Amino acid sequence: MKKTTQLLMLTVALLCTTVIMAQSSVSGTVIDAEINAPLPGANIVEKGTTNGVSTDFDGNFTLTTQANSGQLVISYVGYSSITLSFDGNVDLGNINLTPDNSLEEIVIVGSGVIDLAEDRQTPIAVSTIKANRIQEKAGNSDLPELLKSTPSVHTTQRGGFGDGQMFLRGFDQTNTAFLLNGQPVNGMEDGKMYWSNWSGVLDVAQAVQVQRGLGSSKLAISSVGGTVNIVTKTVDKKEGGFLQQMLGNDGYTKSTAYYSTGLMENGLAVSALFGHWRGDGYVDHTEGQGQTYFLSFGYKVNDNHILNLMLTGAPQWHAAAGNADLKDFLEEDRGRRYNGWNTTGVNSPNNLNSGVYPGGRNVYHKPVMNLNWDWDINDKSSLSTVLYGSLGRGAFVQSRSSNGVVTYGRGSNNNHNWYGVVTNYNNEINENLNFNVGADVRLYNGIHFRSVNEFISVDSVSDSSIYNGGSYEVTKAFGGINPWNILFNTNDDHAQRLHPYYDYEEDINYLGVFGQLEYTKNKFSAFFQGSASTQSHVRTEYGNSSTEGKGEVSEKVNNPGFNVKLGGAYRIDDKNTVFLNTGYYSRQPYHSDLFIDDRQSNQLNPLSDENQKVTGVEAGYKFLGDKVSVNMNLYYTIWDNRIDYDSEDTDNDNIADVFYSTSPIKQVHYGGELEIFTRLTDKLQLQGFLSIGNWQYDGNVTLIETVEGGGAPTEVGTSYIDGAKVGNASQFTAGIGANYEILPMFKVDANWNQYDKLYGNANYGGSEFSNPNNKGSIELPSFDTVDAGISYKWMLGKDDTNSLQFRLNVNNIFSEVYLEYSDENKHVEAGDEAWNGVNVENRVRFGYGRTWNFSMRYNF
Repeated sequence: MKKTTQLLMLTVALLCTTVIMAQSSVSGTVIDAEINAPLPGANIVEKGTTNGVSTDFDGNFTLTTQANSGQLVISYVGYSSITLSFDGNVDLGNINLTPDNSLEEIVIVGSGVIDLAEDRQTPIAVSTIKANRIQEKAGNSDLPELLKSTPSVHTTQRGGFGDGQMFLRGFDQTNTAFLLNGQPVNGMEDGKMYWSNWSGVLDVAQAVQVQRGLGSSKLAISSVGGTVNIVTKTVDKKEGGFLQQMLGNDGYTKSTAYYSTGLMENGLAVSALFGHWRGDGYVDHTEGQGQTYFLSFGYKVNDNHILNLMLTGAPQWHAAAGNADLKDFLEEDRGRRYNGWNTTGVNSPNNLNSGVYPGGRNVYHKPVMNLNWDWDINDKSSLSTVLYGSLGRGAFVQSRSSNGVVTYGRGSNNNHNWYGVVTNYNNEINENLNFNVGADVRLYNGIHFRSVNEFISVDSVSDSSIYNGGSYEVTKAFGGINPWNILFNTNDDHAQRLHPYYDYEEDINYLGVFGQLEYTKNKFSAFFQGSASTQSHVRTEYGNSSTEGKGEVSEKVNNPGFNVKLGGAYRIDDKNTVFLNTGYYSRQPYHSDLFIDDRQSNQLNPLSDENQKVTGVEAGYKFLGDKVSVNMNLYYTIWDNRIDYDSEDTDNDNIADVFYSTSPIKQVHYGGELEIFTRLTDKLQLQGFLSIGNWQYDGNVTLIETVEGGGAPTEVGTSYIDGAKVGNASQFTAGIGANYEILPMFKVDANWNQYDKLYGNANYGGSEFSNPNNKGSIELPSFDTVDAGISYKWMLGKDDTNSLQFRLNVNNIFSEVYLEYSDENKHVEAGDEAWNGVNVENRVRFGYGRTWNFSMRYNF
């Protein structure tokens, strides 16, 4: 018995010794490679196990491994993961992590409703710009300018602060879905985007992702061109912030301050940003100024629940820039800075316009609040929800004059109250099958009228034109020209609005449901997405109503719609993947399409009772190597059954009475895209892109006239646009970019972009297309631009925990002279005057010459 006991004790001792010998103690320090600072909260996991630890505040860790040798995976949010081998007890020393260019490891609140490409195994055509790149390149530009070096993106600056436009695969912003942390932000009435309302979003953007074409969006959104996801900061891992001062061309200055508490022990995290900017504008008489604010309150209830409340806004005003005939720009002492608005008149005392601001100014404030909730139900399922609301208040203000004397500032007000919720449930059915389903609900009330924003040389404004059967007198001013004042001092009194211009409201209610099923096994993946939606429209007319203050309500219009998308991918090996996606959208017309004159009449447009039809097919190839990655895409998109319209005031009573529509318009867009990223050395990175497209109209359209008050629509002519090129966006773009680290913390970068096959915008009702033998769209001269930047980061403080960063951007270094767009298609005929092959009678806008901005940023 004694020998047996001794044998058992010896066996146990040997087993314990074996286990102890099979374990190791591995330690190290995780460092941010760019700023040479520790990364607290980095994750270290023993590969193939759940055994792991996080780094402490100084970036240090010690991990007792389950095996004596193996590999560790080191990762951190927004940085490229690395894998290191260990054998026995070892100190790995400093482990450098570098910021990556993907979103694979970004964990933010609301991730379940933000449709990022990395959320799905089946690839799409996508480009992603991360926070460090946004910080460097954004400068004092709008978001579209940040995206111009990605395939099939064309941008125009349009002359005024925040007036930039983006075209994606030839489709304008109304046909591209923009999302802010999962919240749709395109205008509910017409799909438009006004970047002046979002001027501060890039200051807090974690990433911007452009999904071209069908994309991976699960929402009930039928975007033709693609989807742009703007992802902002929410719950920061660590405490810190920055102070930044920026200067730029033409008197531009911007001051910004940001601070985050990081995720505190009590589960709270608070972030706040405030900025102020002003500038004179590149184009004559386009001064502007505004503020940006951002507040984020995060709370990690426990490991399963995270909440985040965000409030952001960008109150601003900016003067407008107008286009003009090309010959006007060419006149002596004008040039490309010329403002096309009429510059004659008397200067108003408060600089509304008439000489100083010839086109008036945009004054707007649109605070947006959303509440995100992420619930990890269990290891297999989760629920993400965002509840949001926004109050838009603002006007386009112009001064009015009488006998050469400025009398008052008239505001064309466009207000709204917008509330919505997006929710998405995700379930991993098994290791091969993933399913999610959700809802998208939006309630929108738009309010549109003209009123007195400011009295200048008079105390009241009267008019004897029709309004409730008689004259009226306006004695109160509302809003002024201050965006903060216009938010809290809006005009809710119909009797104090200017008539008979316009005074109406609309209510748009939208309900959508969506779902996705994705199957993945071995090297193959496939998905199916579907959505269905219904939206109702009710319009209330006050300006031409016979019932004072109550208005006349239109009939309710209900439009159902749906979309389906499916695709598959095959991973040839670890480096090569091919994919094919297709989709069909039955897209409801916008509210602005439903009424023959959306500003002054409840009469329905008889041609807008059918949905638009969008069909898309795309194929792609992805190569991911150690030093080179390549994305290639081919696409074919048909946009059919679209109606365009216009109106005319034939009896000069300030009320449109004749309306023009077209028969269904069909566009066909197809092309190819190539994007290449290389890291030739640790210090040199190169990237390039190429986009070749053919975007044109398929078939002629019939012009149709409708008279207000009834009567059948009448055909009045044909617009021969069959084969005409779609305008405003270059159908050939290419670019090369380089980033080189000259010395530690000191680097330079440059981008060269080429634009070709840029055509004038087709005007269906214009005389250019009234002849069946017309020459189609005019082609504008090709051009190229070169942008460059220099960055230097100076490490400060104990252990280099703080830094001072300097950045200089110079855009269009060689001051290339080019036409940004043309609103007309007048060809050069015998005897016509031309500039670089373009008839000088065309209405155009030149692009900006050389511009610059310099920033100094203190990070702490």
